[in-house]
Amino acid sequence: MRFESLEEIINYAIDKEKEAVDFYEDAASQEAYSGAKKLFAEFADEERKHQALFEGYLKGEKKLPDYDLKWIPDMKRSDYLVDMTYEKGMPYSDILLLAMKREEKSLNLYHELANQNQNEDLVKIFQMLAQEEAKHKLSLETLYDDYMAGQGD
Repeated sequence: MRFESLEEIINYAIDKEKEAVDFYEDAASQEAYSGAKKLFAEFADEERKHQALFEGYLKGEKKLPDYDLKWIPDMKRSDYLVDMTYEKGMPYSDILLLAMKREEKSLNLYHELANQNQNEDLVKIFQMLAQEEAKHKLSLETLYDDYMAGQGD
């Protein structure tokens, strides 16, 4: 992925975060399981915070939050999934699979942007957000495993 400017990179990331908010809000509004509904709503809130971080950076707010980077385990469930398209009313298990894949793509995007960037502050932001997406991915993979175990799989 090639960007012409720092602003273009950040605007692209903002657009991706907005897409994530829309996805999780829609998934939360359709979900019958209260635990999943709450998780999707929390993810939407977290994605909004990511968006606000980038928007603040564009406005010159360079103070970054204190954040400890740490390794997040990867169950690699999404590594074996094909891309799916979200459809209203799709089964809960498919929503989880789709969400896992979306988080994997976000994680990879932020790793790539961190590796390609020279701006120290932006590298830190991309690393922070990569870790956040890794947490989301792990939560979804765990939720999926638990759900499927409950289904007898």
